[in-house]
Order: sequence, then C-alpha cells, then structure tokens
Amino acid sequence: MKRATRNSILIHIAAWVVAIVILAPFGWMVVASITPQRVLITTPLQWIPDSWDFSRYVTIFSGGSDGVGTTFRAAMGNSIVVAVGTVLISMVVGILGAYAFARLRFRFRRAVLILFLATYMLPQIALLIPLYLILNSLELLDTTTGLIFVDCALVIPFVLWILSNYFMTIPDELEEAARIDGTTRMGALFYVVLPAARPGIFAAIMFAFLLAWDEFMYALIFTSSDAAKTLPVAISEFAGRYTTDFGLVAAGGILAALPPIIVAIIFQRYVVSGMAAGAVKG
Repeated sequence: MKRATRNSILIHIAAWVVAIVILAPFGWMVVASITPQRVLITTPLQWIPDSWDFSRYVTIFSGGSDGVGTTFRAAMGNSIVVAVGTVLISMVVGILGAYAFARLRFRFRRAVLILFLATYMLPQIALLIPLYLILNSLELLDTTTGLIFVDCALVIPFVLWILSNYFMTIPDELEEAARIDGTTRMGALFYVVLPAARPGIFAAIMFAFLLAWDEFMYALIFTSSDAAKTLPVAISEFAGRYTTDFGLVAAGGILAALPPIIVAIIFQRYVVSGMAAGAVKG
C-alpha cells in the first residue's frame, strides 16, 4: 500500500473517531430528550428506550403561563436579544478599533492592544463584583441591556485581537490606491478593507455570537426574573431541589444548541481562513 493511500486512510479513521467522540454526547442528549423519565432513572441505564415521549417538547412550546414553557420561551427571546445586540455593538467597535490598531501608528499601540487582550484573559469571577456594582449604579441589573454591556466587555477584546491581525494581512497598496483615487480613509475602510476581510469578519461574528449565547455566570448573577434570564440560566433551573427531569434538561439543551449550530453552518466556510490569518499575522 502506498504511503499516500495509507495516510489518507489513517486521516479518515481519525476524523471518524473524533466525530463520534464529539457527536456521541449530543446524540445521547437527543435520545434522552424523548425517553420517558422512568427509563432514564433506571439502574442499569437502558440505552434504547421501549417507548418514546415527546411531551417535553410540547411542554416547552405550548406550556401554560406559569410553566416551564413560558420561562424557556422568554429566555430564548432574551438570549437572541442579548447575543444579537452584543454582536452588533462588538463588531462596530471592534472593526473601527481594529482598523485603527492595524493602520494607524501611535505610541504604545501594541501595548494597548495587548492590554485589551489581557482583559479578555481575566477570570470572569475577578470582574464579578466590579461589574455588579457598575450595573447596580446604572440600574441595569436584571435587564437585557445590562447583559449586553457585560458581554460586550468580554467580546470586544477578542474581536479587536482577531480583526486587527487580520487587517494587517490586507496589502496597504489596495487602500493607498483607493485613497489616490479620492476615497477618504473611512471610504477605504468600507469599500476596500471590509470586503477583503470578509472571512475574518464572519469568523469574528460567529465567535462573538457563541460567546454571548453561551455566557452563564454573569447571566446567573445579574438576572433574577424571566424579563432578563437567558437560556443557560433557564435550563439550569429545570433541575429541581429533590428531583430532576433529565429529559427536559436534554430537550432544552437541544433547542438551545440549534441557533449556534445554524450560525456555525452559515459561517463555517470562513472560520478556518479567518482564524488562521488572524492568529498568525502581527
């Protein structure tokens, strides 16, 4: 057997193993979401149930005003508002800031960029009390607006780092040619740099959305009602004090995973090139 053929077979085998390891928990979550509770709590565990139970999805989508369904639907709306708002603000600030770091020359430019990245590396627990006091003073506790501001503080440094390095990969000659033709610096940004940086921008959008969508600790501490709770918090509350419907938690997890999966499928073709260029240059 030729070496190239052998390597190809080994790569495909490794890819299948990795795919199975990654997808197996998600597959079991799908099965658990439609498995009756009595089967889930039996010992030893019955991997293939003797019947299917779709009542949990009915409860989530059509539950009463005081039930789990209402809480989940409200949390879904809150998560969408927070994630989309975070992405919009972070991308506007990140694009303008990244362009400044990539094209303008000023003192301590690299040090300031590293300082922004250092704030992203700080443990979330270290920022908990300062952020709580700030939101409390601004009367933004238990609001989606407050969560958007908090998530932006986490996402913007990441976007700045990725996009500033990606903008550096775009030749200066393209922008200089546009400016010779009479385009302003902002015009060159919107008509030359941004179209050339689409892979990096789409990668930043996807990861910004995922970071805001999955954020749990701040949403848990800074919210207390259905008016602002996000999906991670709502799903965590499916667990009761004395008993837990594991199938309901699994159903909520599947529904919560759908938007990130859709976003990843839409932007997946740009992720590798965007992250690779943004991580190497600079």
